[in-house]
Amino acid sequence: MSLVNYLVLSGILFSIGATAVLLRRNSIIALMGVELMLNAANLTLITFARWHGNLHGEVFAFFVMLVAAAEVVIGLAIVVSIFRTRRSASIDDVNLLKN
Repeated sequence: MSLVNYLVLSGILFSIGATAVLLRRNSIIALMGVELMLNAANLTLITFARWHGNLHGEVFAFFVMLVAAAEVVIGLAIVVSIFRTRRSASIDDVNLLKN
């Protein structure tokens, strides 16, 4: 596969993730959209790292994966907390926790 194929795939993944974040009201779906966008960015970083022949992009992609794992843990903890108090995983219910 060529460089353009990987970049097109990355753009499609990023678009699907952005659409999920912007249009869906369920917080778990929104977190999955953020993960898709991070994976699309990783694919782009690795593609350009291979194209240039160095490891800088791959190392940076590894750190992005570490941040994504931490984001999943913290995001799911927040979603579980909201679900326990409101019995709903909707993003619209987040502002009700401001007491």
